[in-house]
Amino acid sequence: MHQDCSPPIVHRDISSSNVLLDSEYEARVADFGLAKILNPDSSNCTTLAGTYGYVAPELAYTMKVTQMCDVYSFGVLSLEIVKGKHLGEYITVLANSSTIDPEQLSDLLDERLPYPEDRVKDVLVFIVNLACSCLLKTPKSRPTMHFISQKLSSMDARPPIHQRNPHVRRAIYNP
Repeated sequence: MHQDCSPPIVHRDISSSNVLLDSEYEARVADFGLAKILNPDSSNCTTLAGTYGYVAPELAYTMKVTQMCDVYSFGVLSLEIVKGKHLGEYITVLANSSTIDPEQLSDLLDERLPYPEDRVKDVLVFIVNLACSCLLKTPKSRPTMHFISQKLSSMDARPPIHQRNPHVRRAIYNP
């Protein structure tokens, strides 16, 4: 959406309600109703758009939309997936932490699930730290979505589709 499009597109509403699974159970961003094409020769000011709790602070303050606004929302969404619910005000604490170590991870995990084994725990620490880097106060300090995508692709921790739990699939589609 950002690096692979010319001109780039910003979604402006990356939230849990706007992510769907395709037939291969891959996440896809949906609902492009608030998407905006970035004009490189413009300030790209906009009205406030997006879901409360996912909107980057700088967008709320300046009304200037950038690719880093989507990066921030992606960070919030990633942490929500790990925790099993939106983190609320705790996002501010995470935005100010340098890194999360394995001992701090338990505070961020979904309490409904068993504590992960070491290999999975290492992957989760990596993902949480990457997500926290998306929340950095200064937008220019955040990674690009291209960088995030490369990092996540380089460490595919998912089991092959035939080994995934079919009960989880049913729960996703039949709440």
